[in-house]
Amino acid sequence: MRPGRIAAVALTALVGIALAGCAAAAPAATAAPASLTVSDAWAKAAGASEMTAAFGVLHNDTDADIRVTAASTPASTSTQLHQTTANAAGEMVMSEVKDGFVVPAHGTFPLEPGGNHIMLMGLTSALVAGDEVTITLTLDGGEPVEVRAPVKDYAGGNEQYEGTGEPSHGSGH
Repeated sequence: MRPGRIAAVALTALVGIALAGCAAAAPAATAAPASLTVSDAWAKAAGASEMTAAFGVLHNDTDADIRVTAASTPASTSTQLHQTTANAAGEMVMSEVKDGFVVPAHGTFPLEPGGNHIMLMGLTSALVAGDEVTITLTLDGGEPVEVRAPVKDYAGGNEQYEGTGEPSHGSGH
């Protein structure tokens, strides 16, 4: 082999080794954003300016807990994450969950009438059975998750707001 040819082969080998070393030293790719899915989503029918709620099952297929910190929808002027609990008198009352809902790693978190739910207050127009409402869930440190929930008629529980004694949105959610 000629000296120039040997130098070219050696240089090519050194460049290859250097590039392989850089690739090995490169930082690992960042983890994908939190993955949350929703099944069986639905919202209770209600009139304009009234309150209603949305339900479903939140699914977390990741190795870490996911916290839902907020919800929003163009269908209402205010949207909150709510829980329903018994007060001292044994009445079921609703209250905002300020710290959000935690969906456990590889687990689920049910949103259901008489339990945890997404409260839609000050509806911008009536939600009629057969309609669909879009709700955006905000995750702690993750991308927003858009949920499409069909609207259904439902005559369920008669929860109350803590401290008001007023029934929540008519026949409950």
